[in-house]
Amino acid sequence: MSEELELVKLDTESLMKKAITHLETELIKIRAGKANPNMLDGIVADYYGSPTPLAQIANISVLDARTISVQPWEKKMLQPIERAIIASNIGINPQNDGNYIRLFLPPLTEERRRELVKRCNGEGETGKVSIRNIRRDAIEQIKKLQKDGLSEDAAKDAEADIQEKTNRYIALIEKHLEAKEKEIMVV
Repeated sequence: MSEELELVKLDTESLMKKAITHLETELIKIRAGKANPNMLDGIVADYYGSPTPLAQIANISVLDARTISVQPWEKKMLQPIERAIIASNIGINPQNDGNYIRLFLPPLTEERRRELVKRCNGEGETGKVSIRNIRRDAIEQIKKLQKDGLSEDAAKDAEADIQEKTNRYIALIEKHLEAKEKEIMVV
């Protein structure tokens, strides 16, 4: 019984770490004023009929603090990449010069900064919901183990441990959101 209980605890910890990692990758995609090639991570272009991430069909680099350069490995991929960037709705209009696509990041207005903070908070809320769902599933597993013969004290201790992990990971989400908000709001 105790082996199964430990397995539930380890599983829960692992899933919560994955939720935090997912939140971190989503927050990286939200721009905070500086050019970052990771902003284009979620964008896929049509490459000979199959959706392919931009990083696999072009060289993405940062020219300066406000400019990202996308250089496709095949010239005929300029149009599909440009269309994919426009369709991604990241708020940047691509400039195609026939060889490169350049993305000029305009300075963020106060209103746009607030929108980005709201988007970050939405991502944070999604992360918190997933952490709570993981906690709920773990507690359900503990209750099943209790029905199968696990002592009530061991079940209560395990539930308290799961709750402590949940609180810790939610606090970590808050810390990430606070740091990202600070980064976005700096003019």
